[in-house]
Amino acid sequence: MSTNQLLKPVTLEKKENLNIGGCDMVELVKQYGTPLYVLDEQTIRSVCREYKKSFSKYDNVKMMYASKALCNSAVAKIISSEGFGFDTVSAGEIYTVYKSGIDMSTVLFNGNNKTAEEIELAIKYGVGRFSIDNYHEVELISEISKKYGRTVQALLRITPGIECHTHKYIQTGQLDSKFGFDLSQIDSIIEHILSVDKTINIRGLHAHIGSQIFEPQCYADEVEVLVKEISRIDNKYNIKLDEINIGGGLGVKYVDTDAPPSIELIADYIIDSLNKNISKYGIDKPTLYLEPGRSIISTAGVTLYTVGSSKQVPGMTKYVSVDGGMADNPRPSMYEAEYYAEVANKYDKKETEKVTVAGKFCESGDILIKDIELPILEAGDIICVYNTGAYNYSMASNYNRALKPAMVLVNNSQSDIIIYRETLDDLVSHDNIPNRLV
Repeated sequence: MSTNQLLKPVTLEKKENLNIGGCDMVELVKQYGTPLYVLDEQTIRSVCREYKKSFSKYDNVKMMYASKALCNSAVAKIISSEGFGFDTVSAGEIYTVYKSGIDMSTVLFNGNNKTAEEIELAIKYGVGRFSIDNYHEVELISEISKKYGRTVQALLRITPGIECHTHKYIQTGQLDSKFGFDLSQIDSIIEHILSVDKTINIRGLHAHIGSQIFEPQCYADEVEVLVKEISRIDNKYNIKLDEINIGGGLGVKYVDTDAPPSIELIADYIIDSLNKNISKYGIDKPTLYLEPGRSIISTAGVTLYTVGSSKQVPGMTKYVSVDGGMADNPRPSMYEAEYYAEVANKYDKKETEKVTVAGKFCESGDILIKDIELPILEAGDIICVYNTGAYNYSMASNYNRALKPAMVLVNNSQSDIIIYRETLDDLVSHDNIPNRLV
């Protein structure tokens, strides 16, 4: 089974307690506390290798990890060692991969409102590609490139007019989107770029069609839009674009009813569409870029919580509260995202009850999992929520002045801290009391 179709990390074992990466989850809690993000290195490497193998049927493919899913130095090191570059969307992500020793020529800077400071940082550090999203950043890139005597290698981000059946907040390819240029605007932006000094070299086209995508045909349709447009641009401007970046967005399995297509299947759809449309529209074979994020990191991650109080509403819901919630995983409250969990220290108990796992934060909507069958829970039990590697730490907050959890990497029975737990002193370290209030 494809890694993105798994609900749990590839190294999961059920011994006395749940084990991942050869490490006992209950013992990890004793050592590091909760809430605790746990990442399985072998799962990350397995899915990276599956991508490389599945797309090896095409001559020239470059993989770029979508850093927004989870960006930290250890993850960058692992993914770089598997031959991936990085799609970044902020100065923070650029700086993280730079400080991790990544070859910056493998990095792309993407985003709909890049600031002058971010563009300067990217140019200074030698980011390999810019995805140009609007007219404003053309002016900024041109001005800053002259300062450094550089020519920026760029892709034009377009909206291909493809809508996938996913949450409206994570659709990005439809015509009415904050991202990129409408197809009708492409000639105008090309002519504008050609009119400025030779500071921007257009290499290709870039598009995203969304996130948590289950429909492989969306990718095939996207490829045709891009190839057709490359052919049209060549015919009109005699510009031979040699790169297409189709983004990422492949879905993963959060609950048993989810049925995402395999990585191999989407590779077949994409490569078949490329080969067919290269011939149909008469262009040279472009370099294909992909930007998987969620499907690389999601299944590798679990979050461990300690059970605290519980409440039985007479004749209705039983709420079991844990020591985390929407501050460390906002996706259920934002997107109505669903998750699956087991009890790390009593996964094998036969007697179960239906409960709703609630967070500790002061919001009625702070619910992690609704109506899940779990063993009878008591205070101190450890709940393991699966598939939390993507967009949990990335979107974590200090709501209610909560401390962000630690993150641990597990592999071959070894655990290592890769993000330290915040302390109360960390929390107030950027606060300042004006002298007039002292």
